[in-house]
Amino acid sequence: MSTQADAGRPAAAKGAGRPKPAPMSVTVLVPAAGSGSRMGGRVKKQFLLLNGMPVLAHTLRRLDDMPEVREVIPVVPEAELEECLEMCVDGQGLKKVRRVVPGGRERQDSVRNGLLAMEPPGGWVMVHDGVRPFVTREMVSALILALDGCDGAVLAVPAKDTLKEVGPDRLVRRTLDRRLLWHVQTPQAFPYRVIAEAFRKAYAEGFYGTDEASLVERYGGSVRVVAGSYANIKITTPEDMILAEAILAGGAGVVEMAAGKAGCEK
Repeated sequence: MSTQADAGRPAAAKGAGRPKPAPMSVTVLVPAAGSGSRMGGRVKKQFLLLNGMPVLAHTLRRLDDMPEVREVIPVVPEAELEECLEMCVDGQGLKKVRRVVPGGRERQDSVRNGLLAMEPPGGWVMVHDGVRPFVTREMVSALILALDGCDGAVLAVPAKDTLKEVGPDRLVRRTLDRRLLWHVQTPQAFPYRVIAEAFRKAYAEGFYGTDEASLVERYGGSVRVVAGSYANIKITTPEDMILAEAILAGGAGVVEMAAGKAGCEK
């Protein structure tokens, strides 16, 4: 198993057509190189034990079991490469994790390292947070279908709370129309040629986006929203660990009933 990314830059494939995704054509990049400062403690959130297994291992095992996925590439802090191999890959019976890649300074740098590590580059790319351990095959399948005719597809759930735009002085500037607002999740899916070109342009301009879709949007790409699940949580704070344990104990349906309607439920 390799622990280093290739040195070359991915080149965008030529051709304007968007062929339909096929099973076993998806590479999933799993960025898990964050510092986890909001979690506190000495153990980074991706290595915290959830039901006796690291959070990242839960995520990798779920992706590894999906027939649509060709390869899974975790991206972790360089200092934790061996720890990731020991805790989250070796002994887990994973068949599709053939390399672990060192992360970068920012999330975008880590995803770029994952793109550089793809062998061979091409097909469809999904980016999924290493600390979202409840990803399902239904989510992945829905994103694959949504890519037909689009440059990208992202999971999201409708906003439930009233959202306000606030200035530096903490005064409300305006109340946003909640009906038009969605909380974006991962996975996010793209044709390789689209995301590789978006990254190339972003680095040429020194632009850093808040997620992968924002890079595609910046350069005119069309991104479709797919209804996700409120149970597809990102573990960021200690409270999230409590919720994750509740999901494991009671099933995602507990969260769905409390949160309201969602799309990909299982």
